[in-house]
Parts: sequence; C-alpha cells; structure tokens
Amino acid sequence: MEIEKKKLMQLSKRCGCAGKFTPDELAKVLKHIEVKEEDRDPNLIVGFDKSDDAGIYKITDDLALVQTVDFFTPVANDPYIFGQIAAANALSDVYAMGGKPLTALNLSCFSATIGSDILAEILKGGADKIREAGATIVGGHTITDEEVKYGVSVTGIVDISKVISNSGAKVGDVLILTKPLGSGVLTTALKIEFINDEEFTEAAKVMATLNKTASEEMQKIGVNSCTDITGFGFIGHSYEMAVGSGVALEIDSKKVPFMDRVKDLAKEYCLPSGAYSNEKHFEKWVSFGENIDDVTRLAFFDPQTSGGLLISVSEEKAETLLKNINNRSEIKAEIIGRVVEVTENNKPININ
Repeated sequence: MEIEKKKLMQLSKRCGCAGKFTPDELAKVLKHIEVKEEDRDPNLIVGFDKSDDAGIYKITDDLALVQTVDFFTPVANDPYIFGQIAAANALSDVYAMGGKPLTALNLSCFSATIGSDILAEILKGGADKIREAGATIVGGHTITDEEVKYGVSVTGIVDISKVISNSGAKVGDVLILTKPLGSGVLTTALKIEFINDEEFTEAAKVMATLNKTASEEMQKIGVNSCTDITGFGFIGHSYEMAVGSGVALEIDSKKVPFMDRVKDLAKEYCLPSGAYSNEKHFEKWVSFGENIDDVTRLAFFDPQTSGGLLISVSEEKAETLLKNINNRSEIKAEIIGRVVEVTENNKPININ
C-alpha cells in the first residue's frame, strides 16, 4: 500500500530533531558511561564527553577523522525534501568542526507496507545532498519500523591544527548566526496542519541548505569557535559554547533572524514539546531582558533541525566573514551579539 506524500509527517509522533532525547534524559544516560583515564585513547582529540558537534580522531600528526551520525523522523511531507534535510543535518556537524565530508552511510527505518517508492525518494534526496557536499555514499543499513526514520553517518577529515570546537570563544569576539530560527515551530505547524506545504517552502529551503559555504569561509578567515544549532535549540547550543569556553554571550534579540510566521505560530502555542524540555533544562542559565515577550522567549528554546552555524570570530574579522558568507549564500547570515567576560551579574546567555 502506497501513501500520499501529504501523509508522511503523520507516520511519527515527533518531527526531526524535536524527537531527540530531552537534555535531562540524555544527561541521566550519559552519566553512567564512565570514561576512565587509563582507557582513554590518546588519539581521540574530541569525544562524546566534550558536548561538541562531532568526534575527532587523530590518524597522522597533521590529519584527523571527523565522525558523526544523525537520523530522525520526517520533517517534511515530500519524501525527497525530507531526505535532503536529513542529510544536510548530519553533514552539518562535520562543517561545524571545520571538516570536509568524505563518506556517508545511510540509516533507514521503514515499514514495508508503506511503499518502497517512498523510501526510494527519501534516499534519492539524501544522495543528491551528499553529492552536493562532495561526499560519497559507501553503504548503509535498513530496519523494519512502523515509524519512518532516515539519517546519515558521516566521516570527514580535518587538519588537526585547524579543528574548530565549540569551546574556543574569546572575550571580545563577535557572534554570527548563519540561518534563521524557527524550524521546530514550522515543522510542528505543518504536521498539525496549521500551515500547508506551500507555506512551508521557506523552512524546507533553509533546512535543506548545506552549511558548507559558511564552513568554508570561516576556515579561510580563521575563527575561534563554532557550533551548529540543532535539537537543544539556540539557547542550549549557545550555552554549551559559553560554558565550554569559560565566557558569557550577549545576544541582541532584535538582530536574531526568525523565519516568516514563527512568532505568530508560537503565539498560538504551536510549539514542539522539545521547546518546553529545552526551556526546563536550560532556563536557569539564561537571562532575558524585560523587553523580551513570552513568545520570543519560547522561540529561543525551539529545537532546530539542520539549523545554522553559530560562529565566534574576532571583531576585526567579523564584517569580512559576514560579507564573504553572504556573497555566496541566498540565506543571509547576521551578526547577533558578542562574547563577554563572566561576572557575578551575568549568566552564560544574556538576551536583550
């Protein structure tokens, strides 16, 4: 039995990165995985204990592997677009670390009762996006599951001296965000039919856009820190950068881009449950100015799928980097804040 494309998002309870374990649940699991010093591989430069975007494993004095994996339930009704978005999302972790993707392995959960042509379209979308990244599909794995899921395990390479982590931000840096926020709100709205596929076009384009251009430009100019904004929302991933770097971030809410209709939909509480999970876990580490309304506040916790890069770069390089990214990309990056010292009067994240 085949399904219509419009039914694809009805085959799962949650959409995309909003389906991740909550931060609280993940913390409870990971605390049981003890990394003993005597078991630590000296070639592992970045592991899961670092809360970074991908693993980094040294293979020569100059070169390291970048490894990541990500998969999730549909975030679009069109299976081809879903495949593109899922692949772009997985590739993003390699780009955030300053790496170059080389190979990809498909991961797919699918019910044989749905129709193999739907899975074929999903895989085609992923393959086209992986090809756009300059990487090669080398295989994959499928399993029968009533909930459709698709994603990719990506291996890339990075110059060891040029690894970009989420813990290198420096006081005085300028913060650049390369994609607008709101994908969690918009995918939820599409799933519950608050919006239609045509109104979802902007979100699909943003999520399917690779972070390749921004990554290439930040590698050329040299930046201090980077992370991609995904399931823990803008606040969660900004918090990881701030704490990992031993700094605080000041964000100008008026300069943070949001996709069309996001705040209007949030006013109607069209929010994924992950937004509330993120708020519960991270709210104690963020300060909102008096001018920030409740809707905007919640939108900052919205879990993103295939979100943009948050880049921390020295002030003297910021305008040039912004210009170089925007000259090559239809989706415009914005300067949204700066890095400041930690004091008794501020929190890791301060949004005004």
